[in-house]
Amino acid sequence: MKALFILNDPPYGTERSFNGLRLAKALAGKGAEVTVFLMADAVACAKAGQKVPQGYYNLELMTKAIARSGEVLLCGTCMDARGIADAELVEGARRSTMDELAECTLGADRVLVF
Repeated sequence: MKALFILNDPPYGTERSFNGLRLAKALAGKGAEVTVFLMADAVACAKAGQKVPQGYYNLELMTKAIARSGEVLLCGTCMDARGIADAELVEGARRSTMDELAECTLGADRVLVF
């Protein structure tokens, strides 16, 4: 099964992106082919160098884990609007486009939006 996750919310302040990444990781662990597309404030989920309080979830680490077994794509326009450069992304995540999101959507068996 191919699952596409589209995340919109910031990495911290709400738990929507956290929960979307949790489910993506769980599905990947069950053999699903997972693609995560980060747009709007969710692009910050893939920013390297996040420092969070001890005991608090870290979306950088979760994003890296998904990138190792699946694909993590970021809206380039959203990255630019937030001043996030390609060099600031976690390993395995990459800049993408709406055109590529459209292709991923057409190829997915399931699309989940958080």
